[in-house]
Amino acid sequence: MNYPLTGYHHITACAGGAQEDVDFFTKIVGLRMAKQTVLMDGKIPVYHLYYSNKNLEPGSVMTSFPYGQKKGRPGSGQVQSTAFTVPKGSLAFWSGHFKAHKVEQSPISERFGQSYIRFKHPAGLWFDVIEDAHDQREGWTTPEIGEKEAVRGFHGAVLAVREIAETSTFLIDALGFKKTGVDGAHHRFETGTGGANKTITLVHHPDEPAGSWTFGAGTVHHIALWGADDAALAEQKAIYEELGYTDASEIKDRFYFHSMYCRSPGGILIESCCNIDESFEKDEPRAKLGTTLHLPPWWADRKAEMMATLEPIHVPETATAQ
Repeated sequence: MNYPLTGYHHITACAGGAQEDVDFFTKIVGLRMAKQTVLMDGKIPVYHLYYSNKNLEPGSVMTSFPYGQKKGRPGSGQVQSTAFTVPKGSLAFWSGHFKAHKVEQSPISERFGQSYIRFKHPAGLWFDVIEDAHDQREGWTTPEIGEKEAVRGFHGAVLAVREIAETSTFLIDALGFKKTGVDGAHHRFETGTGGANKTITLVHHPDEPAGSWTFGAGTVHHIALWGADDAALAEQKAIYEELGYTDASEIKDRFYFHSMYCRSPGGILIESCCNIDESFEKDEPRAKLGTTLHLPPWWADRKAEMMATLEPIHVPETATAQ
């Protein structure tokens, strides 16, 4: 069976402050600012900020909701960390870079034969930089982070679950992943050719209480897997429903892409996502991406109201132009 989702599109987390989030992803991680917009559901204005590698490829897009109204509760049934790939041999640079910026980090560790460093966002989110010699995507560079060190995109999410079996079944039967390894408490699943952007790792936490599922600073809201078009999303929805995962949502218009959601048995929310024509460039040219707040047409009349409520942010010029 050919499954319709072929890798990641984006991963979305809840941060705390908007400016500290911008600074973290553009200065510490070294991503480009791809889009400034707002959460398209609900009533209250909340930023939705997008960051990516140089070419805005699916599988490199990190997004955040700076949601300081309340803290989330970390736990099982959540993304434990989001892993970015970096070039082989670059971890010494990253360790020094984190130290210079006073970012909390772990010692260099190893998972499935790949070396990585885990580091912490100001809101409490955890990320990994993992060495991958095979990832040839083009990173964004900054005055501090050169091409030989730059983040390429996602390797994949590490999901904390209390039970491995049900989430394994979901990944294999509903999403088409294959189990490719076990390393201690870590269980690796890959789709397609595997490797960068095609890997999900489950980490077994049998005694950890469930984390929160609502918006809350310091927790990941969802991971989004990429399909080619609306037909792929409809096919994925049919797979969910045939297997009994009947809480799959309708396909939703997110202005820059279309989405459909289903919560996995372990608790992690999975989005199926496809780009639409022009995508991020439908309301600003590539040379201007990320420089201005854009609202979807149905909220255009609320811009002054939203700007009066949202925390002002400054995006470094180095995050929008090279």
